[in-house]
Amino acid sequence: MGSNSKKVLVVDDEKDVCIYLSRLLEENGFRATCAGNGEEALQAVEKERPDLITLDLSMPQTSGVRFYQTLKSRPDLVGIPVVLVTGVTGPGGPRDTERFYNTRRQVPPPDGFLAKPVDPEEMLQLARKLTSGQRQESATVGPTRS
Repeated sequence: MGSNSKKVLVVDDEKDVCIYLSRLLEENGFRATCAGNGEEALQAVEKERPDLITLDLSMPQTSGVRFYQTLKSRPDLVGIPVVLVTGVTGPGGPRDTERFYNTRRQVPPPDGFLAKPVDPEEMLQLARKLTSGQRQESATVGPTRS
């Protein structure tokens, strides 16, 4: 991988998910690192600013929600795109959960939303788009539940 590879920080307390997403991204030209909770993620972001963060919400210690609030409250970090990757969805499935996060006024909405299990093509499409500078309205991808 060249030095121009975009760096993605995968934040998930499930080691298998972290390994899976990291390998998927690396096999497709990204540089990926993992953090197991929000505290580790903040340290990683401060050490080497990523081009994209994939973020699980439900984690021990510092949760994904708390990390996201901290990230978006800091002027030096607010511009990093974040994709929520979670198995936590509302009764209406991923679209209801996305709508919930997009209506919170304390912080900007995430740049994307992927429901677990993550579809690899949808993950790569979103990662490429967000790291190319082509911001979009928040995107929901993944299995929908009726």
